[in-house]
Amino acid sequence: MRCLFLAAGYATRLYPLTEKFPKPLLDVAGRSILDRLIDDLDGTGRIDGYVVVTNHKFAGHFRDWAAGYGGRVQVVDDGTSSNETRLGAVRDIRFALEAAGAEDDWLVLAGDNLLSFSLASFLDYAREKGTSCVMRYYEPSEVQLRRSGVLEVDADGRILSMEEKPAVPKAHWCCPPFYFYRQEDLARLDEALEAGCGVDAPGSLVAWLSSVTPVHAMEMPGPRYDIGTLESYHAVCARFEINH
Repeated sequence: MRCLFLAAGYATRLYPLTEKFPKPLLDVAGRSILDRLIDDLDGTGRIDGYVVVTNHKFAGHFRDWAAGYGGRVQVVDDGTSSNETRLGAVRDIRFALEAAGAEDDWLVLAGDNLLSFSLASFLDYAREKGTSCVMRYYEPSEVQLRRSGVLEVDADGRILSMEEKPAVPKAHWCCPPFYFYRQEDLARLDEALEAGCGVDAPGSLVAWLSSVTPVHAMEMPGPRYDIGTLESYHAVCARFEINH
């Protein structure tokens, strides 16, 4: 299994911090966001290599950072240079897999989220289910639900439906950007795009895939931290500093 980090965004809401520097490499209590994710995944002993898909504006920063991993991290430049020309997360996944070779199962993660628990539990869940899998958490706020990917699941955790940013949410389960994909499911990426799969939100691929094959959703055992604004970044830094 390999791991793909989605890091091609421009993080305009975090300016001036990210005007000339990529969000996934921001320091959180002495370690970058990506370093913290890799530390956890290395501890599972199940990841054979890492790929970071980014844009042309930040590719140099990621290559300098990746040099510290001795060839274990491949950086893929999607060629875009502005928020207006970005490919979108689903096209970035396809672009990265074409560059890195898709002959693997893949863990696909946003490069700007941290978790309060190890991803080992998620990998165990995916192994048990034998399907592509996502995680889910209960969100009571309808305002937040309308900004998220919303899941309906059955008693076994199988996804019955998923919708990105629904005007009228059908459930209170949200899907964060942490995904496990079987190789055979990723082989259907072109089919998904031809069928009209959305491209901006990474969860759009899950929404399409769960309509054509079983996909399961694990309830998260703890909170996750989405670093989207200056306020949320400072809050995460403070939380991890306390637990450091």
